[in-house]
Amino acid sequence: MFRNKPIVVVGSVNLDLVAVTERIPAVGETLIGTDFQMHPGGKGANQAVAVARLGYPVRMIGRIGSDAFGMQLTTHLENAGVDIAGVASSEGASGVAVIVVSAMGENSIVVAPGANAKVTPQDIAKNLPIIREAGMVLAQLEIPLDAVEYLSSICARENVPMILDPAPARELPRTVFEHVNWFTPNESEAAFYASEKNDRPGSQLPAQIAETLLSKGCRGVVLKMGSHGVHLASRRGLQESLPAFTVKAIDTTAAGDAFNGGFAVGLMLGKTPKESAIFASGVAAISVTRIGAQPSMPTMAEVESFMNQYSAVRS
Repeated sequence: MFRNKPIVVVGSVNLDLVAVTERIPAVGETLIGTDFQMHPGGKGANQAVAVARLGYPVRMIGRIGSDAFGMQLTTHLENAGVDIAGVASSEGASGVAVIVVSAMGENSIVVAPGANAKVTPQDIAKNLPIIREAGMVLAQLEIPLDAVEYLSSICARENVPMILDPAPARELPRTVFEHVNWFTPNESEAAFYASEKNDRPGSQLPAQIAETLLSKGCRGVVLKMGSHGVHLASRRGLQESLPAFTVKAIDTTAAGDAFNGGFAVGLMLGKTPKESAIFASGVAAISVTRIGAQPSMPTMAEVESFMNQYSAVRS
């Protein structure tokens, strides 16, 4: 139905400062790092690049700063194949994420929003023609909530499906849930949105969490559970858990973004939600075997080769 229409990503654009250490430091502790790299990032830009690397047309709406990082970030998006007509410039700093990655692939992240904090409902309204032409919209919560809330209302009004990656987790008005087609939290985010006061941590099963989230009004839920796979649920009766692909993780940064980009592309290519989730799991699996956020995003050829090899080994 929506095939050939571009995917539009509304969200953050950051520069990631990545330090690699043996383990994540404790509070007050200083560790010697084994490597340091700078990569373009931001959940919005990550998802846009994930889509572009898979060969699907994608447009970005967001803000970068007037600093040197801003020019570097827009150049990278363009080189990756992302249409940046909807990316505006603000006076001041671009968004920055400081990331510590352990030898086991775990990470700890602090985000300084910079220009991302200046995305407004007016930015959404200004880019209404882009949204109207979209086959699907991807959004996250690294931009102000009023912009996300307005975006969700526009998508509902224009009948454009919206996928919301609720990260970082924050309280959301019910109207946002009601406007979302797919709500895609990871385990910690799902616990934030679905837990009750008397719940013990980890006491709810994925199906219970999904049902709680569906009761908030969204049409579909994808629980991203890392090495435990994903759980799909929808108001149409879908309820299924899918295993993760087994790989050696080097860096889990942006694995969720890789998944969301892959899931959106799968749906746009006419795959079922289950098929799209399996495809997206393959995209994410490849991404964690590489260092960095956007540099880790695989091409369609790489995903197809990985899926074929994995199927051959399992059979």
